[in-house]
Amino acid sequence: MNENRVRVLPIHVANKISAGEVVERPASVVKELVENAIDAGASNIRISIVSGGKKLISVQDDGCGMVKEDALLSLERQATSKILDESDIENITTLGFRGEAIPSIASVSRFSMTTRRKNADEGFFLQVNAGILAETRSAGCPPGTVIEVKDLFCNVPARLKFLKSNMTEESHIKHVYTVHALSHPQISFSLYIDGREAGNLPPASSLQERIHDLFGAEFLEAALPISLPSEEGRNKIKISGFIERPNLSTPTRKEQYIFVNSRPATAPTINYALRESYPRKQGDIKPSVILFIDTDASMVDVNVHPMKREVRFRDNASIRNAVAKAVKTAIFTPTSTSTSSSPSTSSSTPPSPSTSTSTSTWTSPSPSTSTPTPTSPSTSTSSSTPLTSTSTSTPLTSTSTWTSPSTPPPPPTPIPTEVELKLSDDGDSAKPWRWFNILAQTQNGYVLLETDAGIVTINPAAARERIAYERMRDLKSPSQPLLIPETISLSPADTARIKEAIDILHSMGFSIEEFGRNTFKIDALPQIAANIPAESILATISSDLAEPGSRRGGDRWKEEIIAKSIARSFAGAKLKMSPEGAKEMVEELCSCKMPYVCPRGKPVMIFTSNRELDRKFDRR
Repeated sequence: MNENRVRVLPIHVANKISAGEVVERPASVVKELVENAIDAGASNIRISIVSGGKKLISVQDDGCGMVKEDALLSLERQATSKILDESDIENITTLGFRGEAIPSIASVSRFSMTTRRKNADEGFFLQVNAGILAETRSAGCPPGTVIEVKDLFCNVPARLKFLKSNMTEESHIKHVYTVHALSHPQISFSLYIDGREAGNLPPASSLQERIHDLFGAEFLEAALPISLPSEEGRNKIKISGFIERPNLSTPTRKEQYIFVNSRPATAPTINYALRESYPRKQGDIKPSVILFIDTDASMVDVNVHPMKREVRFRDNASIRNAVAKAVKTAIFTPTSTSTSSSPSTSSSTPPSPSTSTSTSTWTSPSPSTSTPTPTSPSTSTSSSTPLTSTSTSTPLTSTSTWTSPSTPPPPPTPIPTEVELKLSDDGDSAKPWRWFNILAQTQNGYVLLETDAGIVTINPAAARERIAYERMRDLKSPSQPLLIPETISLSPADTARIKEAIDILHSMGFSIEEFGRNTFKIDALPQIAANIPAESILATISSDLAEPGSRRGGDRWKEEIIAKSIARSFAGAKLKMSPEGAKEMVEELCSCKMPYVCPRGKPVMIFTSNRELDRKFDRR
């Protein structure tokens, strides 16, 4: 029997446990300090980190600052200037409010604060070492607050061991920098990593201008504005932002930035509304979206999650309906673009991707008027570029049409039976069959084969993924010079990952070089990917390199990731194929080392043996 009695924990143990609720990793510290700076009315916020934030995190702002008494009181548990009584908890309008962020951070680091009120003659400095107040004094400093957090988890080595590599921790901090820069475009943000400038955003006059500075013009060109004005009523919900055009051949990036009353947060009802209102994409790829939901503060419970990542609404149905209505309106309502390409106002529609015209038309789907436009595949049989006949890339044009899923598909396209290839019986057991006849391609895009052992149904998208992956992985795709070099602007986080992998990209057929801050110039692509938009390829590669585990295994592991990224760009299309294209694809597939599954583990083919057919038709 357990004889342990209930007892009150020593204060230093309780502090460490409480810190775990707020300080998950260096990015958690940055989040709390940046939110305090925003609440303090700062117009300029500077973030500096060293060694992924493990050695140093510094957040400097020009906000209201604190007097000596308030600075000392901020170290106490549950001390806050943002809540006065119980009713305030039901009507939170600030970002920070819980009251334990500063003492929790100070309890697991070497913490210092320098602060001064704008009308004060002098400032105040304090230092805390692992929860123990070590020094206080007057200080000369500009108005505002500077907080430095050194040696995070210095007294909790077990927590320190669970932190990831510097690059991984940096990526989390960059995400915090990005989401708060998006939610407050009027504030100037800068980010320094190991003494080098990694981001510098001047104050923006609109959300559109801030998005342009963060993600580049390409993101805006590929996005549709979302706007649902606040309606009179009990909730007064307002929706705004941008969402990816659903007819893009490949996604620009897979991030979803969602804000509730300017707070980076989400809720299951928001995710459900996005999933149900956005046209389904092949592979269930989430659309890129920057979504702002504004409603009365009393209708939102922001104290559900310890890290405030998730909120709860009093009226889920109203939020869900408002988000769905806003997204559907953005997608299915014709809009006209501004003739100016500069991001001047948040209400103007992003410029059209086409440079030949100033007007873009978005056509609402209708089963009676909208018809699918099949892409004519190339019939080239060159052995050097076997996949160009089935490229899934579709250039963006000034007029875009989204085809309703309810539109009847075109009739199946038969492929002549005389298209046949005999494979030599060389004893290679890796070959899936010795010979095949291509029978037809179904209206869903599947290719049917007759082989020496039975009937095979092939998914061309998965087959192209497998072929592209093995060619890229084995460095068998030569470079294809671009007719016109492309300049690609990426986010600071994407830029850092591409820069780290640039030598590997060169070895895999890319001709790429830095071309200014957060910009790259591309002169050539791997031949197998020459028809895929370069911006989409880089965004996909960067996103995959950010996934956990991407740093293990050195350069070879990065080659695997890049190969999979490019291969994934071939997935999703159901293009009709010419007989030559189908024959070429099957030949390439037969030469693959693992032709049965795509790099993501999904089946490339379904095989029904002759014996199984005889059994099912009772011909035994």
